[in-house]
Amino acid sequence: VINSLAILAAVAGLGANLDAAAAALGDVAIARGRGRRHRIATAAGEYVVIDDSYNASPASMRAAFEVLGAAHPQGTGRRLAVLGDMLELGGDSERLHAGLARNLESADVDQVFTTGDLMAALDAALPAPMRGGHAATPELLLPIVLAAVQAGDVVLVKGSLGSRVGPIAEALIN
Repeated sequence: VINSLAILAAVAGLGANLDAAAAALGDVAIARGRGRRHRIATAAGEYVVIDDSYNASPASMRAAFEVLGAAHPQGTGRRLAVLGDMLELGGDSERLHAGLARNLESADVDQVFTTGDLMAALDAALPAPMRGGHAATPELLLPIVLAAVQAGDVVLVKGSLGSRVGPIAEALIN
């Protein structure tokens, strides 16, 4: 949204056709792993997956948690976060991962599923009722997540590309 607003501001500043630019932006599809929402129909009902599995930093995690917090689960649905490591953060990595706990609480996230060595620090920092499960690898976390998701849920999948949480998003979508 911020990038789109910047584009529209540039178009307006150049005196170009703002209506045409806005219409063209309306046709832009969100790339895979960049926050696209998917509505998934099952026999028990529908759930939503927010696939933001391409990139992760502390700032983008917090922004994604705000998006999840603003989502409205249906019926008895919950807000779930499936999180992989944020990579290339240097010596403060564990502290930065653990520090996300308060942002998840503020966003009213019900359960958090984590994978990776660095996300273990977040899992340990979460209140016990929020811990959905932790696994060393996304492959080990996948069955835990698949068993937990139910109709009405909104599920955010987010991590650095190298954390390999994209296949979890794909499995939830397919």
